[in-house]
Amino acid sequence: MMEVLLVLRLCCNCTYALLYKPIDRVTRSTLVLHDLLKHTPKDHPDFPLLQDALRISQNFLSSINEEIDPRRTAVTTPKGEARQLVKDGFLVEVSESSRKLRHVFLFTDLLLCAKMKKTSVGRHQQYECKWYIPLADLTFQTLDESDSCHSIQVLPEHEIEEMKIKISLLKSEIQKEKKAPKGQNRVERLRKKMNEQESWLLLHSPTIPFRLHNKHGKSYLFLLSSDYERSEWRESIQKLQKKDLQACVLSSVELQVLTSSCFKLRTVHNIPVTSNKDDEETPGLYGFLHVIVHSAKGFKESANLYCTLEVDSYGYFVSKAKTRVFRDTAEPQWNEEFEIELEGSQFLRILCYEKCYDKSMLNKDDNEIVDKIMGKGQVQLDPQTVQSKNWHMDVIEMNGIKVEFSMKFTSRDLSLKRTPSKKQSGVFGVKINVVTKRERSKVPYIVRQCIEEVEKRGIDEVGIYRISGVATDIQALKTAFDTNTKDILVMLSDMDINAIAGTLKLYFRELPEPLLTDRLYPAFMEGISLSDPAAKENCMMHLLRSLPDPNIMTFLTLLEHLKRVAEKEPLNKMSLHNLATVFGPTLLRPSESESTKGQNITSVSDIWSHDVMAQVQVLLYYLQHPPISFAELKRNTLYFSTDV
Repeated sequence: MMEVLLVLRLCCNCTYALLYKPIDRVTRSTLVLHDLLKHTPKDHPDFPLLQDALRISQNFLSSINEEIDPRRTAVTTPKGEARQLVKDGFLVEVSESSRKLRHVFLFTDLLLCAKMKKTSVGRHQQYECKWYIPLADLTFQTLDESDSCHSIQVLPEHEIEEMKIKISLLKSEIQKEKKAPKGQNRVERLRKKMNEQESWLLLHSPTIPFRLHNKHGKSYLFLLSSDYERSEWRESIQKLQKKDLQACVLSSVELQVLTSSCFKLRTVHNIPVTSNKDDEETPGLYGFLHVIVHSAKGFKESANLYCTLEVDSYGYFVSKAKTRVFRDTAEPQWNEEFEIELEGSQFLRILCYEKCYDKSMLNKDDNEIVDKIMGKGQVQLDPQTVQSKNWHMDVIEMNGIKVEFSMKFTSRDLSLKRTPSKKQSGVFGVKINVVTKRERSKVPYIVRQCIEEVEKRGIDEVGIYRISGVATDIQALKTAFDTNTKDILVMLSDMDINAIAGTLKLYFRELPEPLLTDRLYPAFMEGISLSDPAAKENCMMHLLRSLPDPNIMTFLTLLEHLKRVAEKEPLNKMSLHNLATVFGPTLLRPSESESTKGQNITSVSDIWSHDVMAQVQVLLYYLQHPPISFAELKRNTLYFSTDV
């Protein structure tokens, strides 16, 4: 036994010596180089060579030293200066017509794009440099149309939305398994699956181009999800370029040392997905944030000004709303209210722009006129502050500009409720059969007028039914329809088209029961899951016939309208899938008493995600179906029982 232990000890000593000797040799060489430099005159021809050798040795030792100070933020340049890390983060690069997730590092004199190497279990992670550009050679100029351009593949929006729903369902499963006995193993598997899905979302969601160009001809294209993020990267680079920078060329050894040091220098350690967060971290807010953008001041001269609002969701920021352009002023007074859906959000960003109407400023990247960002800022959405019933007023300061805004939050459990109106004389929150009987019409007047106005002047509008309308405008239209104001047609013709689209969505959302009824909801959920096409056709048509006449007529009217909107998809970017995603839950989501009946719902996100995919699929089925005639449906009623 003693002999075995002795052999093992000798082996360990030999292994340690083999691993330690090369490092020990470099350490001793570094000390010798120090002494040589002390005694070598600066004008001696060997002095710069000794400096280079010492710098490379020091960087090598730093990169392999596991006890290195974690706060280290710099490496040494060939001139003996500190190469400081200024900014780093994960960006999506378009490389060879496909999307790649990269870790980008901005140093004081260069920009380095790296990817994480695949390493075996137990080994330290390492970066591989894909390319770098000295900041002295970097420009933001766009390519001429005659030059080759990267093809950007953008996924249909419905695929992005479907993935979000899948992630929401996984989150719900994870919460349930945490409470279950012996559920920990399943939790880990679900987390891994969620990480894969969130990573896919992070890779495929960004669409805003950010092109970097090397003076020597090579260009690179990143896709970002937020104009705020693009502005931050551009400003950080431009700030460094104001210094007297010299172009640098790294040797292969220097590049390897710098790339290795990135692992220690990085400030962003994980891709920004919720599955990487600790359980103790706040999950963010789910529900609706009401924001009023009041005014702005601090502009040096008059301009055409507007603001956009961004919130974070699923690890990245998305633009959610946009104010009107306030023309030729240094003190814009917008006073516009927006309702923004939050999906685990923790931050609100406001960007202030100067509108550019000069067509010579066309951006070749996205074929749009580039508006100038005058300022940008963000606030954290503190649950205790925003969840108050009262409005919370705040100010964001940006580049000397102050934007004043107010906000309040409505949680999802409250926003999901269908609350009947106390006043039955209006149209919002009143049963559809009551409204049509009073109006002596087959389809409510509000539905017919909103559809007519959208088809008249909004059918080509990009993002129609997806872009939020101004909440104050929507409320004004709601009041006008509820009180049957005589000048409603004049109001409609003057109103922003997104407000009219928002009013129609709000009408269906506030019905005391969904258009496709609470009674038939379970049958619709079963019908859409049928695999046999003939059985599904019979079931889905039978369910339509089973609806009350006002519901059928209103649904068919809306159906044909949405098909006409989708025909203009090349202009408005709204496909049948997109429209089904917007309207499906609105038309099918059961009232609160029905949605919770017989279900063991453990969280708000459960309520929200439950059956959403199926609701979208039901509407999509009818949208993709050949035209459905009310007369044909009623004629076929004679041959079928209406009991469901």
